Amino acid sequence: MSNASPVDILLVEDDPNDAELAVRAFEKYKLANRIVRAGDGEEALDYLFARGKHVGRDPSARPRLVLLDLKLPKVDGLDVLKAIRSDGRTRLIPVVILTTSKEESDVVRGYELGANSYIVKPVDFDKFIDVVKELGFYWLLLNEQP
Repeated sequence: MSNASPVDILLVEDDPNDAELAVRAFEKYKLANRIVRAGDGEEALDYLFARGKHVGRDPSARPRLVLLDLKLPKVDGLDVLKAIRSDGRTRLIPVVILTTSKEESDVVRGYELGANSYIVKPVDFDKFIDVVKELGFYWLLLNEQP
C-alpha cells in the first residue's frame, strides 16, 4: 500500500482473530478504504509518529479513527492513548477503546486520558460484527471531524 493513501482507521489489536473480524466488517459494509493494523502499542506509536519501520511515512497523513485495544504487548493501550493526546499532531484524532476489559478502573482511566468512546468487545461473532459496523457508520460517516 502506498504511504500517500489516506488511512481511515488505525486498528491497534494484538489478537489476529479480532483484527480479522474487524477488517472483514469494515470491508463488508464498505466503511473504510484503508485500514492499517498495528499488532502492539509500540507499532501504533511508530506508525502515528513516523518512526521505526514507519520512518519516512508522512506523519501529517493521520488516520480518521484509532480503534485501540488496551491489553497490548510492548506498550499498553492506555500509554498509547496518553501519547496520542499529549502530542499536538495527534491530539484531535478520535480514539475508540475496543477491548475485552470491563474493569471500572480501565473505563475511568480511558476517559480521563481522553478516549472518545469505550466499548467492550462482544464475545459473540455476530454481535462483534454489528458493533464494528456501528462504530464505522458513526465515526467515519456521521461524525464531523476537525
